[in-house]
Amino acid sequence: MENSFNSGDILKLESLIELAQILGQQGDYDEILRLIVEKASQFVSSDSALVMMINPKTRDTIKTIYAQRSADDEQNHFIHINVSGWVIINNHSLLSQNIKSDNRFRKNLFEKSIVKSTLGVPFKVENVIIGTLLLLNDESNSSFSESDLSLLEKFSAVVSPFLHCTQSIAQYFIAPLPKQTLLSKYAMLGLLGKSKKFIELLQAIDAAARCDVRILLEGESGTGKELVAKAVHKLSTRSKNKFVAIDCGAIQPNLVESELFGHIKGAFTGALSDRKGLLEEANGGTLFMDEINNLPVDMQSKLLRVLQDEEIRPVGSNKIRKVNVRIISASSLSLQKLVFQKNFREDLYYRLNVYPIFVPPLSERAGDIPMLADYFLNKFSAKQEKEIEGFSEEVLDFMKLHHWTGNIRELENCVERLVTLTTRKQKFIDKKILPLELQKELKKLKKNFTDIPITKSLSESLADYEEELIRKTLIGVKWNQSKAARVLGISEHDIRYKMKKLKIKRA
Repeated sequence: MENSFNSGDILKLESLIELAQILGQQGDYDEILRLIVEKASQFVSSDSALVMMINPKTRDTIKTIYAQRSADDEQNHFIHINVSGWVIINNHSLLSQNIKSDNRFRKNLFEKSIVKSTLGVPFKVENVIIGTLLLLNDESNSSFSESDLSLLEKFSAVVSPFLHCTQSIAQYFIAPLPKQTLLSKYAMLGLLGKSKKFIELLQAIDAAARCDVRILLEGESGTGKELVAKAVHKLSTRSKNKFVAIDCGAIQPNLVESELFGHIKGAFTGALSDRKGLLEEANGGTLFMDEINNLPVDMQSKLLRVLQDEEIRPVGSNKIRKVNVRIISASSLSLQKLVFQKNFREDLYYRLNVYPIFVPPLSERAGDIPMLADYFLNKFSAKQEKEIEGFSEEVLDFMKLHHWTGNIRELENCVERLVTLTTRKQKFIDKKILPLELQKELKKLKKNFTDIPITKSLSESLADYEEELIRKTLIGVKWNQSKAARVLGISEHDIRYKMKKLKIKRA
């Protein structure tokens, strides 16, 4: 039997295999899309190409990447939008040898364009469309053929599995674990809680762990971002290799480069021997860059080059070393705001923010406080060889009502302090050993509750308390309704409704 492949087909097959190998090693989502759109335009010769990724649930456009953009960009984009829409709605590939006379589109829709022929194929994962790939040929070029369409469909089938790792796409496909299974799985990794916000966080971590892409963790200081990063690493395909952490805010700016890239002997005063940098130490594994908002501007550009080229050069050396590291970065400040303020590179922000995860503050997880407090109590009781059974009811109530500005870290430090102050004879932590400032706060909180007038009905008293709580929360967040809603665990619509109903206005 004769081989049905000609030499051109074999070369294309080899290039497709090579592309799949490259995509499998690539952790940058934008770079994956760029490689795909460039290779597609070479795989099936064309004048212009576009990849458009969508949210499978809402069908909103997530990202578009062009290759070989021409002078007729506006018209090309118009065609791309319409053809992509047709492919998505019809769940089918499209070949149009003359787009201007194609009766699948409104007459004269493309009359101003110089485009002659177009190919459109869907990207699918588990038979769900997650995006489209389009090729265009101008009037100066030949029309696409059925064999071109067949080739592009094969191309799409090979690259589609590499495209599911954006947050919206990954969470669409990865079925959430049953609640109890999820809680048990992460409790073993030190992540404890049961509140709605906490479960949403675990679901995001679970989806992220299965995608080998960069993650940006944002949230207040003390919320446990490093613990989240460790959980992602532990559950990822990189778990057999190292997890390495660096606090970008704790290192002197002039030492950051040496810390990340390493140095050779004699590179600077004090460099008495060669030393590996953290990027090389984490090769094959994960590098967690905490407080990346503190990374010096000159180092931001150097880190960007590492993410683009996967190469490092130790300080003082002229030799390049290849590295393959997953970067999980964290910031207690909004990197997007820092970008707007010109304090953080925009291109680096987009490279890092492939899969964003928000780690909620303890104020949004008040229901988790008793569980966390018990965990820390057992931990420090064992460490100090004390047999403390629990907290008094008053202390536990105080913990639930106190605003933990330092989040989980502050709660942990507080429990350790209470265990230290408790004698070996005491079985419960009593309010008497609370620090003086906390005793004053507890007294004030109790007074607030005992001051509710008994001359009013329950519904009237609850309305008074609700009004006071909402007003105090709004004042605390400087009347930012979005933040107040988040703190109170209600929607923005609900807080606006309650403000109107209770006649709460800014003074």
